[in-house]
Amino acid sequence: MLSLKFSLLFGLLSFPHVTHSQALNEAHIQNNVQGTLHRRSWFYVGGDYVPQGNSTVAHSQIYVEHLVPEKVIHETPIVMIPGFGMTGTNFLNTPDGRLGWGDYFLSEGFELFIVDQLARARSAYQVNVDGIQTTFDTSTIELRFTATQRFNLWPKASLHTQWPGSGVAGDPIFDNFFASTVPGLVSDEESSVKMKAAGSKLLDQIGKPIILLTHSQSGPYGWILADSRPSLIKTVIALEPTGPPFINAIFPPLTPARPFGVTGIPLNYSPPISSPSELRREVVFNNTSLGITCFRQASPARQLVNMLGVPMVVVTSESSSHSEYDGCTVEYLKQAGVDIEHLRLAEDRGIKGNGHMMFMELNGLEIAEKVVRRWIREKLGQ
Repeated sequence: MLSLKFSLLFGLLSFPHVTHSQALNEAHIQNNVQGTLHRRSWFYVGGDYVPQGNSTVAHSQIYVEHLVPEKVIHETPIVMIPGFGMTGTNFLNTPDGRLGWGDYFLSEGFELFIVDQLARARSAYQVNVDGIQTTFDTSTIELRFTATQRFNLWPKASLHTQWPGSGVAGDPIFDNFFASTVPGLVSDEESSVKMKAAGSKLLDQIGKPIILLTHSQSGPYGWILADSRPSLIKTVIALEPTGPPFINAIFPPLTPARPFGVTGIPLNYSPPISSPSELRREVVFNNTSLGITCFRQASPARQLVNMLGVPMVVVTSESSSHSEYDGCTVEYLKQAGVDIEHLRLAEDRGIKGNGHMMFMELNGLEIAEKVVRRWIREKLGQ
């Protein structure tokens, strides 16, 4: 065990910008979760058969990886849904081979369900049935996620220090990460409709309240599933969810999006609406230099009645582009009556240097322990 500690510490200290205390903390957490004995299985849920030629094919089902520790300590399982272009491997280990959030939460005694979104990866995409796909290229990954400090497209981009390696194509860690990315559906409406159906069936199949952990593009699924199955969700933990309300930000084209405020498909507002145009809105601020327009509802704000009483949190990294507008998403949900908090890693927890892929970065387990695990303990008593 002593040699393992020195090996982990040396590996962390070999990266620039990582302080001695950060390395010690991460090595300590790594050692604590090493070797969690668990059972692994998988299943599919949702989907339908549709005609193809003289027969049928299945579409819109989602792949679910089910991980159960030898000793389940907590009654509430965690469902993890990765963001656009990603798969459940996001949460298994990091691109440079360190332990991931899956290992951490198994070591804490949580049962896990890790999802591949529909029409992606192990959730089969069906040609001529599912819609158009697109994929991230290396430049997009570099400037948005892994090497933002090289491009400085928003004020805090230069603060990014926690990605392992250089974060650019040709670096072995970047190459391993990029190899894991996959095409995803272009249409937010299509993916939302299908994920609502399959995700709701997954929650029904689990059959007891869960902790829902989302990231980025899957963030709106937290609001959708809390609206669809509020009795089966104890809390939603949204890591930098897609936003802000009603319009895209920072990255062109700055086109309208999420017509129902924070989602691309209807939510249950009170008073009810039959069209997105009934959601009267007003501008909170407009930062033309960054391409950010923040909207809220015009008063009196309609309430998201199905989400009332479900505690939620949005977690935002210091250097991510989301640091510029996640607060707008949070304030929109608060105005609609949602019990939601905004945890900013640097300001609220003293955890600095992270980007959008925080759970893969050098201090990823520190975030799992000091932010996500702490939230679950404080809100659910588990």
